[in-house]
Amino acid sequence: MLANCPRFVRPLVALYTLCLLPLAAICQQPAAPKTDLFSDASNHWYHIADNKNIIQPAPDQPRYKADEYAAIADNILLYQKNNGGWPKNYDMQAILTPQQKEALLAAKAETHTTFDNRTTYSHVAYLSQVYTLTHDDKYKQAALKGFDYILEAQYDNGGWPQYYPLEKKYSRHITYNDDVFAGIMILLKNVLENKPDYTYIDDNYRKRLQKAFDKGLDCIVKTQINDAGSPTAWCQQHDEVTLAPAWARAFEPPCICSAESAKLVLFLMSLPNPSKEIIAAVQSAATWFNQSKITGITIKTVKVSADSSSTGKAYTDKVVVADAQAAPVWTRYYELKTHRPMFCNRDSKVVYSLAEVEHERRVGYAWYSNEPQKVLDKYDNWLKKQKI
Repeated sequence: MLANCPRFVRPLVALYTLCLLPLAAICQQPAAPKTDLFSDASNHWYHIADNKNIIQPAPDQPRYKADEYAAIADNILLYQKNNGGWPKNYDMQAILTPQQKEALLAAKAETHTTFDNRTTYSHVAYLSQVYTLTHDDKYKQAALKGFDYILEAQYDNGGWPQYYPLEKKYSRHITYNDDVFAGIMILLKNVLENKPDYTYIDDNYRKRLQKAFDKGLDCIVKTQINDAGSPTAWCQQHDEVTLAPAWARAFEPPCICSAESAKLVLFLMSLPNPSKEIIAAVQSAATWFNQSKITGITIKTVKVSADSSSTGKAYTDKVVVADAQAAPVWTRYYELKTHRPMFCNRDSKVVYSLAEVEHERRVGYAWYSNEPQKVLDKYDNWLKKQKI
């Protein structure tokens, strides 16, 4: 460029180019990793008291901005346990005090590690992105340790429990609730599709992740509920041995679960070359979503007067209202065999209307969902692309 300019103009062109370089460099900087997958856990930390947590939030705890990704990644390293996993319900963006950091370091050997509330797989993904940005080896090593944890936690049948090492009761079940299974599979899929943030993983390790991914797909197909002559969808959790729908918390019975199933199906629809078994699973689920949709109602949150069990202040309630113009909705739970919409109280008693659910659970749980509509909106175009 300078060679073609008159001699007296060249200094001005050089100065102009020099001034533009910093701006161009800024414009080409990659975006900071998103922190949205951590919001569920951070909301729990700040708003649901748990004396079992290693540290508690300080009053007006300061937070790192989303673009301070190295500092956030350093927090993630602090929370990571020696076994490679993470505990749930902390804020990865909190600016920790020296005392909080010391407490986390002292608890490194604890093993209350989990995939619940979008934990562990989200941390591995974030660390991988930060390694791509910084090339700091500590983030790569921590991410690989997280992958090791994911591989070790997987059952031979392809499922993942909610907690690993295994704990008692329902957390041992194969868990679809709170995106546990889908979240792990999406992470593995991104690796196997050679997304840029995972180029640090060598071919031998990719083969191990491919094997885990294939086992996961097989588990999804095998756990699809077929209790009325044809496959339908999935439960929030399935027995880790029999693969049958299983109880979780007292108000989470064995049943067909619309929201969790929709997220699984959206994942299956994202696969570039689905097998005939995967295609059939998606077709069956889409058919069931169409059959189980509920029309003509809206679920509204309303203010109601305080009752004898309240604090004397007005509170809200949720009610079902007739609305001929409303978009289709699905109850979260459908009864096995009958496929009847159902609900459940903390005493594990099944009921068949939202009004029969005790107030605390009625307003404190997502009993309806529109997630299946996301499947149906994409289904026709997806089906046209399949070689069937």
